[in-house]
Order: sequence, then C-alpha cells, then structure tokens
Amino acid sequence: MHHKNPAWRVFSFGLPLAFSLCSQSVEAQLIVAHRGASHDAPENTLAAFQLAWAQDADGIEGDFYLTRDGHVVCIHDEDTERTAGVKLEVSNSTLAELKKLDVGSWKDKQFAGERIPTLQEVIATVPNGKRIIIELKIGPEIVAPMQRILKASKLKPEQILVISFNEQTIAESKRLLPQIKAHWLTGYESETDLGPWTPTASSVVQSVSRTNADGLGSEGKRGVFDEKFIRSLTEAGIKEFHVWTIDDGADARYYQALGAYGITTNRPAFIRRELNKQSK
Repeated sequence: MHHKNPAWRVFSFGLPLAFSLCSQSVEAQLIVAHRGASHDAPENTLAAFQLAWAQDADGIEGDFYLTRDGHVVCIHDEDTERTAGVKLEVSNSTLAELKKLDVGSWKDKQFAGERIPTLQEVIATVPNGKRIIIELKIGPEIVAPMQRILKASKLKPEQILVISFNEQTIAESKRLLPQIKAHWLTGYESETDLGPWTPTASSVVQSVSRTNADGLGSEGKRGVFDEKFIRSLTEAGIKEFHVWTIDDGADARYYQALGAYGITTNRPAFIRRELNKQSK
C-alpha cells in the first residue's frame, strides 16, 4: 500500500467472522505479508511471496495494474523506475516489455533476475487454506480482467480480499464479484502532527457505505485510528477493519486487542512472534 492516500501492511484476519470492538476479543490474528516478505526480499516479486509462505504468513498482499495489452501485473508504482532502474509506465507497456526488466537486483544481488509477475503467477503461489489480498491501484477498468483471472483460478472466495483507495474500483468489485470481500482503503493527513486529521471517522463511514465495501483498510496510525475511531465504525455497522503497515510488535498487539480483522506487515515472521507473546 503506499498511497496517494496513505496505506497499510501486516494483515490479520479474524476467522470465521470479523471481531466486534464491543467484545474486545483478543485472538490470534491472521498475518498478511505486505508486498510479500518485503523486509527481506524485493517487494511484489515471486521471491517475496514464496518467502512469505516460508515465514508462515497467513496471506500475501500485492499491488496490481493493467498493462497496455490487458494483463494484470504485480507492481506498486505506476512506472518501473524505482525497482527496475528503467522508467517504463506500466499502462503504456506490454507484458513482454515489462518481463524483460530485473526488479530484484535493487534489493540485493541474490535476487537478480526477478521479474514483474502476473496476477496468475502470484495466485499460483497461494497454498490451500491461505489468502491473497489484491490491491487494485487504478480505476474500475481493472476489475473485469481480474474477475476473469479469479474465475479461472482454483481459489475459493474466502481466500480472496480485494482492496483499493479508489471508491469506484471497490464499488465495481462488489458489483461484479459480490461473493468476494472488499475493503476500501484510507490513510490520514494533517498539516500538523497534532491534527486535525482527514478523513474523519464520519467521512470514512460515508465512503465505506458508498462503495458497498465489507470493511475498511486503515493506515495503522495510533494517534488517529484509535479505539474511539473504531467505535465510530462499529456503531455505524462497519464490523471489519484491517490495518497497515504494522512492523512494530506493540502496534500489532494494540490493534489485535481492538479486534482487527487484518494486520498487514513487511515482517510476517517477526509479527507472528510478537503476537504470540500476547497470547501466552
């Protein structure tokens, strides 16, 4: 996640239902690897996703764009400059052009030769019973191509969560894929460190309602997204939330105690150890 609004990372899911703040449940959260195990491997690559599974993540989160020739590919930025050292705009490039780029060497020479994966290639790494969180980085035009790919896959609806900062994209996902959960994403901004912060809880409630989303994906900023904010969501009927990017054990335990449906992190193995401390 990163954002044009801010975004998240360790993802935990409550099973089988999202937790209610009122119950103050403290349960083991499902841990989702943000862009894969991106603390240790190059983000949004097959190496990062495979490492996430090796680190016992419950799910992986990846970012997706459409290529010029209609393929859904996994990359965070709208162009390839940061991770490939060569600037190609994803929307103006073909899959074949993008596949020529090395997107692993920037992280470490041991990852030289990593390529931008397609959504199909990422899905192929997902073991039975694990999850994929699909962040759609663009408008609703990406939903129908994603729908075709998901329909052709062996994934069950409960293994998939669609997320996006784009309200229209989430609304289209719920229209075409009503059986698959979707969360609208938001971060928070302020002109000073003390606030006021936008969007407000009431504004977030309106956005989630407009999109027909099943819940909220929130930046894990404890000074803003706190118990009072979460209570406003639950009182408005929004029962699910997840937070990103959570790489600190204290933050993970804080949101676990508040009933996070999901916690997204760059460090799945570390966060699992931290949450296990809480449960002992």
